[in-house]
Amino acid sequence: MTADRTAAAITAGRAAVEVALARVDAGGEADPDELRAAVRVGLRGLAAKAPGRSVEVRVPPWGAVQCVPGPTHTRGTPRAVVETDPWTWVLLAAGRLAFADAVADGRVQASGERSELGGLLPL
Repeated sequence: MTADRTAAAITAGRAAVEVALARVDAGGEADPDELRAAVRVGLRGLAAKAPGRSVEVRVPPWGAVQCVPGPTHTRGTPRAVVETDPWTWVLLAAGRLAFADAVADGRVQASGERSELGGLLPL
């Protein structure tokens, strides 16, 4: 991915996350389509920010990416997995929730080497 495309993916991820948050901040509920878009585009932004295949980040039911440089996994369960729900992912991507806090309170399950994503978030 070129530097321009990487920057564009990260910017698009931030924008999609902000759209979902704006509705909630205004007292409404997150629109499912906006939330899905925020998750998917945010995950692509993370993959652009930290290209690689050593960590799989899962946000069921809407997406998963492999990212972070290091040993590549090709089949089965990766050595490092991070999983969370869609709303927690949006909060992490926006910087409204610290990765360590989300792990500590059980909102994020992170296992394996390189699964500490605190240095990559927010987008």
